Amino acid sequence: MERYVGKVAVVTGASAGIGEAIVDSLTKAGMLVVGLARRVERVQTLAQKLAKEGAKGKLHALQCDMRVESDIVKAFEWTTKNVGNIQVLVNNAGVVSKSNLTEGATEDWRMILETNVLGLCIATREASKIMKANKTEGHIIHINSIAGHYHQYFPTIGVYGASKHAVTNLTEILRQEMVAQKTNIKVTSISPGFVRTEIINMAEMTEEMNKFFTEAPALESQDIADGVLYVLGVPHRVQVNELTIRALNADTV
Repeated sequence: MERYVGKVAVVTGASAGIGEAIVDSLTKAGMLVVGLARRVERVQTLAQKLAKEGAKGKLHALQCDMRVESDIVKAFEWTTKNVGNIQVLVNNAGVVSKSNLTEGATEDWRMILETNVLGLCIATREASKIMKANKTEGHIIHINSIAGHYHQYFPTIGVYGASKHAVTNLTEILRQEMVAQKTNIKVTSISPGFVRTEIINMAEMTEEMNKFFTEAPALESQDIADGVLYVLGVPHRVQVNELTIRALNADTV
């Protein structure tokens, strides 16, 4: 990670869970990190804590709703003007909602697809434009899910898996675009299994699902942040296209 000291990273969905662990780890590793979140005060609190602890890098908190294109575009403009040219983008923002296909509300489906897919695409476009313009040795990381690789049925969250299957496809298409355009930008999908974070509370789970997720082997957010550090830390000639991380003894998730 030494080559990233003083370099700029943007992390979406930075206020809690995996995103919070990622911005914490990248800042401690010496990067200049811009954490995007709707609940920006939580990122501000973490930034103050890291500064007091003497973190090697610096965390900047920026309000951004990943469903609002103008928010995303302005966030990248602000970062370039006030922090520097982006070298790393971590597309972490994601939501789960009650979204089964036979009874789900259109607005819930729209929230999932706009956040997990369209917001990711917009952030990727804005970051890659900056990286290509500056001939940066860049890295774009999508925090995906094993739900993006397998067809897993959970009674209340039917559309979430579809959004993550889209991320799997988009990651590979982005990699091929970067090759075709002869850039110096690496692309990685990191697919966690079950991580015990507050996002699961958004799924309005059934009693059976609650029992399943209470008993299932689980990862911690820091495990995924460590995965980000790993894929960033390999030599630049190495590209980790897919990193799947499961808890020990996990079965389906």
